[in-house]
Amino acid sequence: MTATDAADAGSRPAAGYSSVFRVREFRAVFAAHLMSVLGVVVAEIALTVLVFRLTGSPLMSALTFALGFLPHALGGTLLAGIADRYPARRVLVGCDLLCAACAALMVLPGTPVAVLLGLRCAMAAVAPLFQGTRAASLADILGTGDAFVLGRSLLRMIAQSALLTGFGLGGLLLTAVSPRGAIAVTAAGFAGSALLLRLGTRARPARAGAPPGGTRTSPLAGLRAVLGPRRLRALALLSWLPPLFLVVPEALMAPYADRLGLGTAALGLLMCALPAGTIAGELWAGSALSPRTRSRITAPLAAVALLPLLGYALRPGLAVTLVLLLLAGLAQAYTLELDAWYVEAVPEELRGRAMTLLSTGLMTLQGVGMAAAGLAAEFLPLPAVVAGAGALGTLCVAALLAELVRSRNEPRNEPRKEPSNETGLFTK
Repeated sequence: MTATDAADAGSRPAAGYSSVFRVREFRAVFAAHLMSVLGVVVAEIALTVLVFRLTGSPLMSALTFALGFLPHALGGTLLAGIADRYPARRVLVGCDLLCAACAALMVLPGTPVAVLLGLRCAMAAVAPLFQGTRAASLADILGTGDAFVLGRSLLRMIAQSALLTGFGLGGLLLTAVSPRGAIAVTAAGFAGSALLLRLGTRARPARAGAPPGGTRTSPLAGLRAVLGPRRLRALALLSWLPPLFLVVPEALMAPYADRLGLGTAALGLLMCALPAGTIAGELWAGSALSPRTRSRITAPLAAVALLPLLGYALRPGLAVTLVLLLLAGLAQAYTLELDAWYVEAVPEELRGRAMTLLSTGLMTLQGVGMAAAGLAAEFLPLPAVVAGAGALGTLCVAALLAELVRSRNEPRNEPRKEPSNETGLFTK
């Protein structure tokens, strides 16, 4: 391809999400992702209801829900190396079958509450390994160019949509069947996902074999290998820190709605605004913009993504708050090209580990952000907490973008075949 051809290709409109579905393996991955995500959401609500009915304790019910997040850090850190040491399809199918077995054991009558919570922890612990391995295998299926960007975007939008619809579907399901019956549906969903991945994706060798002499790399050494390079570290932090601050208004949504005197219907609208804006922003960027344009707007969008939260300082009402949250969600379109920059910078033999740690850090820091928001709101007015999160987050993003500029000459993994990043701000 000549330089002129490359420039023309990079400036053409994006092929759109439909092009990704032409890849047979991706169709299988997408369908499996849909089944497993809905399964996780239904399991969360059904198990929470089941534990509450067995114990009558609101604390135990809340703990059941929290256990969906707490084991992410431990499981993702300890298990990350598996993503590269074993073939991706084997890891993905194994994770799904483990989750299906855990859900099936939950269905058994008489299962003690302690065992139910332990099974929930096991399912949560393997989640980052599954997510990281799937993200790494997506680069094998779609390449590391624009198709990878769109594929990752689709899977992320499915997860966002599950937040909007999954709990509603779970509630409807519980009106027809018992909590154990709903969990049985979850077990079937995980089994179906495993079958789709086993039959619908190709067997590929592991990216990295066992270390020399049969020794295993420690989790700390794995962290150093992935986060040691300056550029990789900056990209990882740019993926982790903005969501940490973005969850603050979500964590404080119920008390803020109460402060405004709003009912449950208005609270539901507020809860939907941020994920709806995120989905709309990704759809627009993925379908309407060329790869080169997405690359050029990544840094500016990231820089302003948290600025709408500053509007909370004016103590807005329902309408203005909805607009602020929608704007913050729309700006998350910067994550499309950020995904591509990260996977480009990761050596292929560490890709599974890197994507697992990326998922682990994201989930863990979001939990930290929620807890920190609640703690800050005990001492400060709610609008000040949200506005402060927007200001502090914007400063952090600005520092990370400056670090990316300083690290642009650092040696990188093989460049993308597509020209979309050739004129990007942070490329060589």
